[in-house]
Amino acid sequence: MRKTTTFMKNWLFTDLDGSQTKLDLPHTWNALDGQDGGGDYRRGTCTYETEVAAPEFDKETEVVYLQFHGVNATANVVLNGKEVVAQHDGGYSTFRVDVTDVIEDMNKIVVKVDNSKNDRVYPQMADFTFYGGIYRDVEWLVVNKDHFDLDYCGSNGIKITPVVKGSKAEVRVDTYTKAKDVEIKVSLMDADGKVVDTGAGDSVNFVVENPHLWNGLEDPYLYTVVATLIKDNVEVDRVSSTCGIRSIHFDPKTGFYLNGKSYPLHGVSRHQDWKAIGNAINHDNMELDMELIKEIGANTIRLAHYQHDQYFYDLCDKVGMIVWAEIPYISHHMPGGNANTLSQMEELIAQNYNHPSIVTWGISNEITIKVTDREDMINNHKVLQKFVKEMDPTRPTTMACYAMCGPFNRVTKITDIVAWNLYLGWYVPFLWLNDLWIGFYHLIYPNRCLGYSEYGAEGMPNLHAEKPKRGDNTEEYQNIYHEFMLECFKRHPYMWGTYIWNMFDFAADDRNQGGEPGMNHKGMVTFDRKLKKDCFYLYKAYWNKKDPFVYIANRRFTYRKKNAQEITVYSNQPEVSLYLNGNLVETKKGENVFKFKVTLNDGENKLEVKSGNLTDEAVIVRTDENHPEYVAPKVDTKNWF
Repeated sequence: MRKTTTFMKNWLFTDLDGSQTKLDLPHTWNALDGQDGGGDYRRGTCTYETEVAAPEFDKETEVVYLQFHGVNATANVVLNGKEVVAQHDGGYSTFRVDVTDVIEDMNKIVVKVDNSKNDRVYPQMADFTFYGGIYRDVEWLVVNKDHFDLDYCGSNGIKITPVVKGSKAEVRVDTYTKAKDVEIKVSLMDADGKVVDTGAGDSVNFVVENPHLWNGLEDPYLYTVVATLIKDNVEVDRVSSTCGIRSIHFDPKTGFYLNGKSYPLHGVSRHQDWKAIGNAINHDNMELDMELIKEIGANTIRLAHYQHDQYFYDLCDKVGMIVWAEIPYISHHMPGGNANTLSQMEELIAQNYNHPSIVTWGISNEITIKVTDREDMINNHKVLQKFVKEMDPTRPTTMACYAMCGPFNRVTKITDIVAWNLYLGWYVPFLWLNDLWIGFYHLIYPNRCLGYSEYGAEGMPNLHAEKPKRGDNTEEYQNIYHEFMLECFKRHPYMWGTYIWNMFDFAADDRNQGGEPGMNHKGMVTFDRKLKKDCFYLYKAYWNKKDPFVYIANRRFTYRKKNAQEITVYSNQPEVSLYLNGNLVETKKGENVFKFKVTLNDGENKLEVKSGNLTDEAVIVRTDENHPEYVAPKVDTKNWF
């Protein structure tokens, strides 16, 4: 049976300057310089080497694969002096190679990893850091010579397609193998491990009466499919995969439907990197990210702008998150990279087809920012569209357009559904333009499904203003922006999905804004995941009705000069009361956002908000002194584009 052996210890790393360091994987050489600003983080070819014993295997009956789950961006692998992988281009997907013919008792593995600038491997131009390194697991995989296919795009040889038909569901299971004279048996099991049905052959179609549906956050029920390969009456290989039975539908007038019921998608985008870790994160990091996303009450995640770790897709399946999955075909169309868009898309779908959480494949993001050959860009999107629909006719395709890509642009008509990255009220004035833009698009294209793939505003918890304004990077303006956007989306319920940019602050080494270079601060949680900004609680008030809370916003704006102040409270409770220095100011009924007028005393003022037995406190100091630390320093502001 299949056996995996992970080896992450004792690698010799050779940096760009020739210096060498002993280290353990996962690793990126840009964990620090990719987050400090200047756009000068190290890009080029570095080398990882290790000596590792061969796994135990029977040379007569078994074969050995060497597999990597994430190497950014181009990998050349040499085993015992022989180049066993000519090249893998794409930094976010699993790849493997059969090394049975070159493996020895002790093995020297040399991996040359290249994240340098080029014109053929995506991404090359984007608002995030392209961390170089071996940042996910490296493994030996031992399997019988007769096994389910392991040579196609990093997939596992099993493809599961559930289709709901009234009170029944058909679950088609396709398995792939190059083995001859074998028998294939397939079992479908429920969440308790009870066998629902069995079948035989490389294509089995189960009919499930009254299936238990995978129903998002409410009930993310998972079945399991197990396929066994039998030769000469002996089981020689086994592969299993969870799956969810569910139906999806996108309607241009009423939005997204899950299992035939309206299911408005409101959620976040996620980059995978962490402060001082980069993309070399572990399962604990991923689990904390998911817990924070769940706490806010999001029901969907856009996994931007590349293939994420399989562990995180599994988490999405288990907790019931709806997922937009995409490739890093982003910002700058490169004619020399067309083949790479296809290979990365093929790997994304082949490796993630079975995840019920995924409801759409993202073909590109802001691709019209830089185009040198417009017809080539259009044609490549058409090729991708056709390719994706052939690989997976069950899910729609989408793309994320940027603001300057107008609604009449030809490329926006290619995918099944579409969304825009719009920062109206942040990069350009006037929040009300969001209503105007959404309404205009829906008027001219009433039969086209529209979403917001990105929207947001920078917000730094150390910057504050009594008169917040667009571009000041204060937490107060970020709150104003998101308060407007949440109400805006309520006015346009036909949108198929809306995605905040971003759940977490993330590294963008080309940026210099707000006094902390190398960062995009649009997150609702800080880069280290230690501080939840005010807007985190704003969205929790709108979206999470299960966990009661009250929260005083602008609490980090401690020192203020004006006596007259407006105090904002976020809560998912219907009534809240505000107290100033122990005296009741007012009790208000409402939803989500509560505004109170108060007059501060000189010196320290204690605020307390109550709702039933829920309380929150903050302290504001009325002062005549200026506090320059609340204002972003004047710097040569730089944006990534």
